Formats: sequence, structure tokens, C-alpha cells
Amino acid sequence: MNIAHLDDLDRIEMPDGFVWRPVRKHFGIQAFGANAYTPGANGRVIEEHTERILLHQEIYLVLRGRVRFTVGDEEHELGQGQLLFLRDPTLRRGAVAVSDDAAVLAIGGKPGEAHEISAWEYTFAASPDLRAGRYDEARRLLREGLEAKPGSPAILYDLACAEALAGDTDKALELLAEAIAKNESFREYAQTDEDFAAIRDDPRFPSSL
Repeated sequence: MNIAHLDDLDRIEMPDGFVWRPVRKHFGIQAFGANAYTPGANGRVIEEHTERILLHQEIYLVLRGRVRFTVGDEEHELGQGQLLFLRDPTLRRGAVAVSDDAAVLAIGGKPGEAHEISAWEYTFAASPDLRAGRYDEARRLLREGLEAKPGSPAILYDLACAEALAGDTDKALELLAEAIAKNESFREYAQTDEDFAAIRDDPRFPSSL
């Protein structure tokens, strides 16, 4: 048995403004995804996203405070102890804090299958180092992710970002091409991603379709 308080978990600030508290990673949970979120400076608690790729069903529990969820075109303000379940992975969802003390627990998994750790856990973990210019540490964390999830396009893409920012153009372009070969959506992301600003004029940079 393990016990921990939410506020004692790692506090990882994400570029979108929310704060990730890695519950699954802290406890080493393998059976399901579990993470907690608290608001960042802009009040965001849950980033806007869908589960189209992972096909996860998700349930959110407001641990404290009040939170306004947006699901599709609908808004729902929930307080402590209230639950929101999303069966449809294609629905876009996100949430902002209504009170400063807000905290949300998110649990998710794909019906009928063993849980697979999401690539974004590794990209989230590397994000603070990437944004702070600690490229060696960001690369180390992302390479650990590739060892755990070989060929993950999301991790390859973020590693390409790290290499571009660190000044290794050849490696960045190689990784970016590999990410796009596995998932074409990263081609369009790269066109406006500031991480690639220094290498976008290279003739080898992938063009938009």
C-alpha cells in the first residue's frame, strides 16, 4: 500500500498553463491511467483535447474547488465530489478553474484492453526542461520514452523539437521525418511550431501538403 497527498506529487507546469500531477507514474500504476491537475497562471486545469488516438474513456473527479468543463459545445460547472464521465473518445474536452484551489483527478483507459502508458506522459515530463533550455535533460527523458514506446510519433516529434532547439539540424530533420512517416498530422504541426523556426528554411524541411 502507498499513500501520498496530491500536493506532494511532482508539480509540472505545462506550456498550455495547467499543472500536471503524475499520479500513475508516482505509484507505478499499470492497470489504468490516472493523473491529477491543478490550475496554472491562466486558470486552465485540463488542456483541450480528444481521445481519438488513444480511444480512452475518461472520468474526471473534482477533488476540491470548482471547475468549469467544456465538452463539445456544452459547459458544466462542477464542485468538490462531482464526477464527469466521457464515454465517447471523439468529444473535445477541457476545463478551467473557477476557484484558485481547484484540483481534478482524471482516470482513463481503453475498454477491453490492457492499459498502455501514453506517450504524452513522457513528452509532458520533458516539457519544463525543453522550455527552460535544458536540452540534454529533455533529450534524456524523451529517449527514455522511446525505449518504453519504440517508434512513438509524438515522442519522436518532441525529440526533433529538442534537437532543433539544441542546434542539431540534421538530427532534428531525421526525427521529424520519422515522426511524420508514422503520423502525417505532425507535418502540419511542424509548419507553425516555433521550436522549428531556426530550421524551417532548410530545403529538407517537410513542406505542408
